[in-house]
Amino acid sequence: MHTLKLTQIGNSVGAIFPKELLAQMRLEKGDEFYVTDTPDGLRITTHNPDFEEQMRVGREIMKERRAVLRELAK
Repeated sequence: MHTLKLTQIGNSVGAIFPKELLAQMRLEKGDEFYVTDTPDGLRITTHNPDFEEQMRVGREIMKERRAVLRELAK
């Protein structure tokens, strides 16, 4: 478990992440990550859950409509 410290940054509040946690999540200064609500609390991920859902739907359509997509590609 890691502990984050909140600090004042101008008119905002920021969190300080330990270097070990950043290395584990493969994050660097300026990178984006996503926080989502779950029944167990908050989840921090480095991938966009909305984009992942769109890709899942796209793959499903490509699988079901393979012939149509092949004709469109001509």
